[in-house]
Parts: sequence; structure tokens; C-alpha cells
Amino acid sequence: MKHLTSNRFTHAIIYIAACACISGATGQFIPQSWAQTGSASSTGASTDFKRGEPVTLNFANAEIDAVARAMATLTGRQVVVDPRVKGTMNLSTERAVSPAAAYNLFLATLRLQGFTVVESAGLDKVVPEADAKLQSGAVSAGAVSTSNNHIVTQIFKLNFENANNLVPVLRPLISPNNTINVNPGNNSLVITDYADNLQRMARIIAAMDVSNATDVEVIKLQHAIASDLAPLVLRLIESGSSAGAAPGQGQTDATFKTTLVAEPRSNSLILRAANPARVAQVKSLVEKLDTASTQSNGASGNIYVVYLKNADATKLATTLRAAMAGDARSSTNPIGSPNTPVSIGGAPGLNQTTTGGQIQADPATNSLIITAPEPQYRQLRAVIDKLDARRAQVFVESLIAEVNADQAAQFGIQWQTAVGNAGNGTVGVIGTNFGAGGKNIINLATQGASGTVTPPTGLNLGAANLTNGIYVLGFLANFLESTGSGNILSTPNLLTLDNEEAKIVIGQNVPFVTGQYTNAAATAGGVVNPFQTIERKDVGLTLRVKPQISESGTVKLAIFQEVSSVQASSLNSATGLITNKRSIESNVLVDDGAIVVLGGLLQDEYSGNQDKVPGLGDLPFIGHLFKSESRSRKKTNLMVFLRPVVVRNAADSDALAQGRYDLMRNNQINAQPVPSSTMPINESAVLPATKPR
Repeated sequence: MKHLTSNRFTHAIIYIAACACISGATGQFIPQSWAQTGSASSTGASTDFKRGEPVTLNFANAEIDAVARAMATLTGRQVVVDPRVKGTMNLSTERAVSPAAAYNLFLATLRLQGFTVVESAGLDKVVPEADAKLQSGAVSAGAVSTSNNHIVTQIFKLNFENANNLVPVLRPLISPNNTINVNPGNNSLVITDYADNLQRMARIIAAMDVSNATDVEVIKLQHAIASDLAPLVLRLIESGSSAGAAPGQGQTDATFKTTLVAEPRSNSLILRAANPARVAQVKSLVEKLDTASTQSNGASGNIYVVYLKNADATKLATTLRAAMAGDARSSTNPIGSPNTPVSIGGAPGLNQTTTGGQIQADPATNSLIITAPEPQYRQLRAVIDKLDARRAQVFVESLIAEVNADQAAQFGIQWQTAVGNAGNGTVGVIGTNFGAGGKNIINLATQGASGTVTPPTGLNLGAANLTNGIYVLGFLANFLESTGSGNILSTPNLLTLDNEEAKIVIGQNVPFVTGQYTNAAATAGGVVNPFQTIERKDVGLTLRVKPQISESGTVKLAIFQEVSSVQASSLNSATGLITNKRSIESNVLVDDGAIVVLGGLLQDEYSGNQDKVPGLGDLPFIGHLFKSESRSRKKTNLMVFLRPVVVRNAADSDALAQGRYDLMRNNQINAQPVPSSTMPINESAVLPATKPR
């Protein structure tokens, strides 16, 4: 036996001791250079072990923690074992393998025992497989770059196939502890699984994510009407494809449904199907249905019934008859020839021609009954399809804003005194008296005790002297300052069809006396018979509007708005009631959703009144004792605004109605009475909550 050199022997002893410690005396890995030279033979050359050279694995019932530390030493990786990872493993190779292959064998063995390695920030963590999806740090999109036993997250973006349709196909191919999710926003799949399995998933997805839809096909019809045939064929095709076929698990969308659209101008059908077989099926069905009628094309007894969806049958019949009459005149009267009368819907008279057709309306079913040859009916049907479209609506919101501000001020001093000797019948009177009624000091002094005259409003300061046992008012000062303000906001709203007038009235029906009569003398029984004639008128708010929507999105409005009220001071007037009225009648052009001002009133009214003694009333300071003054100012700001909103479909109408409904319901909820234990009624009515459609 050859002996190892001292240097190599030293290294061998150290490395074998390290391997024994790492393997826990239950396994080992041997470098290939050592296996070739043997443990007891050497050529004498210095061949120290280097990391990266092939090794032979021989672990039997070794602790997973110990094997993981051995792999960290072998590959230079930093491996951390989760405390929940327990157990032993067997890992051996028949021949020397590279450290990378040895580490891959270690990962495969862990995978078979329900554990895996998650790579995150340069650290390999040995964790249970069920927790790997929560700790995986590698996320990539596009092609799968690695093929190993690591768990990674991959994003697959689909171009043609719907992501929901692939979930039931791929779910069984993924381990139960890993996940597959769909992002419908960009039609992509998010899969967390082992890298080698993700490569297989990528090949399956690439094979299924192909365009199966055919190109657009145009089928021209010879006899049938495209708008009539399209819904019939589509209903037959869709019902046949779905009969007896249960949708797959997780399938929520069929991307390539058969699409069949009628094109009235060329009387054609536009088809797009999922595959050529479906295209052939639709073409075959259309060919069988597109046949001539049993009657000849020139027969005048063909009767057709057209049910309208949106238009009014009576109005549309009148329009079509007028169009046919105009067409008949243009075709039977060449240029320069006299006009020929045309009979529509009746027997032609002398020297009269007929259009060859008759159009009648059935209001009960809102349908048209057309008697015409097939070519002419086809022309009429194209016109009907264009006129029988859903009409847009206009929601008109009118805002009436009125702000009033009133100010008034009064100041006056009056005094009276008696001078002279009453014994000789001579009395002198000196003083001032201004105003009438309660403002006049003499009227107040002589009639105030009986209550006939009351003092004016405000602060009144007076002085009285005792004369012959009676207090006589000799001095009166009046001070008054009043302010008043008002803020009125009315928002009458209307929803009406395009080119249809609508009206809303909110107010009272007030009687106005227009005449009266009373007997000149009493009747035999002493009874007088009065007689009055009364006319009732609406007093309040009136809004009448007729919108017209243009193709550019603007709205033309013929609008009339009136706000009227009865003046309170005229309620008991002998001459009758007085009404205040503000009205606007105008035609305006407004953009959809824009606010326009219709008109308004900006009024500022001032008035002043002064009573004084000439000369004395003009003196500085002292002059206030000889005059009475009042001033008032009234400001009125009234503006009327308008905002039309075009409602083109049912979704817009529902959103508009839902908003107003929720506003009213919230107001009712906020207006609930305060709960009281002494009152039996503690709640008021509230609109029911609406369910989403």
C-alpha cells in the first residue's frame, strides 16, 4: 500500500472529518478525484479538492437538515431549512455527478416528500410545498426561462382564447398546493407552480391560444328581407349549438359566438363565426330561407304585417303614404307634363294612377299592414327599419334662483304743547305732527286710548302732561330699522322624447271673480239673490318645453317658463286678487349637458320720504327735532338657468332615474322624526331600496 504524502494526508483527514460531521455519520459525498486515487493510494502529486468537481452521493436515512447543509457546502448556496421541515431522506448516485445535478436531485427528492426550495434574494429556503406559493419571489412573464424544481410564478398573456376557458383545462395539470388565477382585465393567466411544469403549461397554452374565428362573410339576399332573416337564423344557430352541451367548469364566456348582422342598404347579412363549419351551416340555412314567395312578383295581393318597436304606427303610416305618393308623381309625370292625381289606399279614379300598394296602421298592436308587391315591400321595409329606431330623450333641468334683500329705516320727532289761558277762551298750540294714523302725534293722543290708532312700529319714546286730570301726549320720537332677505330656488325637471312637447304645472287653481250681479230690490220674501261669475287660473310654476336633438349633439329647445303668485295684500281686496308673474318664452340652442341662462331680472329700488318744518328742519343737529324721515331700498336678483341632458339608451335613463330616486330616499331617511317613548309614531314613510338590474 502506498502512503499519502503528508500534505495530502492532512487535507484528506480534515475533509473526511468535515463530511462525517455534515452527513451525521449516515451518508457522504466523495469527490471524483479521491475516488480515482483511492483512500490508500497516491501518485504523490498534490491534488487538493476543488468546489465544482463531480461528486458521488451516498445518503441513507439522513436528516433533511443535514443533507441541506451538505448541499450548501457542495454548491456554495445559502440554504435555510424551515423548522416545520422534518424527516429523513435517501439520496445516492451510482456514479459521479456535477454539483448542479446533485442539487437538482436533492430538489427532486424534496418534492417527492412534500417539500420544496424557494429562492428569494439569493437565499434558498426549504419550506413545505403548501407554503411555497406565499414565499415565491420569482415572477416572470412570457417564455419560461428556467426548467428546474423551483416554484416560480409565471404570467401568460393570451391573444385569442379567453383566459376563463383555459382554467378548467389547466387546473388538473397543476399540483393541488399551487394556484392558477385569471386576470380578466388584460385576459391573462397567473400560475404558480414548478418551473418544469410551467414549461409544459406554456406549450399547451401556445397550442390553444390561436385564432379560431373566421373572416367576415357577406351573404347577399335575393328575396328575403335581411332585417327579418337575421334574428331568425341567429336564434336557430345559437339554440342548436347550445342544446345538450353543458359548459365546462369555470367557463364564463364564449368569445367567438356567431355574429349575424343585417345590412338594410344592400339587403345583405354580415356573418362572423367561430369556425368554417359554422359558416357553412349558416350559409346553408340562409340559402334555404332565401326563396321567392309562392305568388308571382307582380301580384298585388301580397300582405305583410310589420310590428314596430319604437315609432308610432299611425304617424309612420301617414309618412310612408306621403312618400309613396311623391314617388308616384315623380315616376308618372315627366318634366313638363301636367300633374296627375294619385289615389292611395282606394280604387283609382278616372285618369288616376295607383302606387300599387296600400299602408294601414293598427294602433292596438302598433303595427303596419302593407299590401304591396315584394320588391316594393322590400323598399318600404328598408325605410321602416331606419325610421323605427329608438328615439333619444332629453332631460331638461330648469333652475330658478331668486335672491331678495330689503332695508328700511325711519326716524322722526314730534311734539305738541298748549299755551294761553283757557279762562278767557283763548288757547295757543305750537308743535309738529308728521305722518298719518299712528305716526301722527295728535291722532295718537286723541284716539290712542280707545285703540282706534296704534303707535308705529319700532322704538317709540313719548312724554305726556296731566291736563284737567287727563294725560295728553306732548312728545313722540320714533326709531325704526328693518331688514329682510329671501332666497328661493326652484328646480322643475322634465323628461321627454325628442321632438315631443312636455309640460309640468306645480301650483294652485285660484278663482278670479269676473262678474257679479245683485237684485236692485228684494224679492217678495225679502231675499236678495246675488250672482257671481268666476274664472279659475293656475297660479304657481309652469314649464313647457319641446326639444330637438341635432346630429352634432346640440339640443334646440322651444321653452316657456312662468312663475306666478298671488299678492298677499290683495287677498281681501274689494277690487279682486293681484297676481305677480314672471315668464320667459324663448328658443335656445344648448350643448348636451351644458348650462345656459335664459334670462332674469336685476332690480335695485330706492325710495326716501322726509317731512320737516321749513327752516328749522335744516338746522344742524337741532333740525332733527323738527323733521321725520324714512328711507327704503329693495334689491331683487332673479335668474333662470337651463341644463338639457340627452338620454340615448336605457342605461343612461336608468342611471338618471336611480340618482333622483336615491336623492329622494336619502332626504326621507334624514327627515325621520326624533324617537320618543311617549309618542306612538316614531317613523315616517321611506321609499323602498331598489335592486340592481
